[in-house]
Amino acid sequence: QVHLVESGGGLVQAGGSLRLSCAASGRTFSTFSNYAMGWFRQAPGKEREFVAAVRGIAGTTYYADSVKGRFTISRDNAKNTVDLQMNSLNPEDTAVYYCAAAPGTRYVRSPVSYDYWGPGTQVTVSS
Repeated sequence: QVHLVESGGGLVQAGGSLRLSCAASGRTFSTFSNYAMGWFRQAPGKEREFVAAVRGIAGTTYYADSVKGRFTISRDNAKNTVDLQMNSLNPEDTAVYYCAAAPGTRYVRSPVSYDYWGPGTQVTVSS
C-alpha cells in the first residue's frame, strides 16, 4: 500500500503565495525515485486537470501552460517528498490540489497514468 498525504493548502489573497507539500510512504513504495510525481487540481464542477510533474531520476519537470512561470515543482528523493511552490496566485487557481505518483516513464500529463493519489488539500484564492 502506498500513502500520499498533501499539506500546505489554505486561504490566500490574490497575488500571494502558498507552498504545498506531499509526503509518500508505504511498505510497497520501495523506491520513490522510480516514480514520477505530479500535482493535479480540481475545481467545483470541473474535471481534474494537470498542474505540474517531475520525473524520478532525471528530475525533468513539466507544467501546465496556465501555471508556467508561477508554479515550481521540486522533489527530495531522500525524504520521499514533492513540493509545489505557487506564486502570483489568482482566483482561477482555487481548487482541491492532489498529489499523485506514476511508476516508470508514463505520460505525466494524464491522470490515468497515476496509480496512487493523496486525499487532496484545498487552496482558495480570494480576489
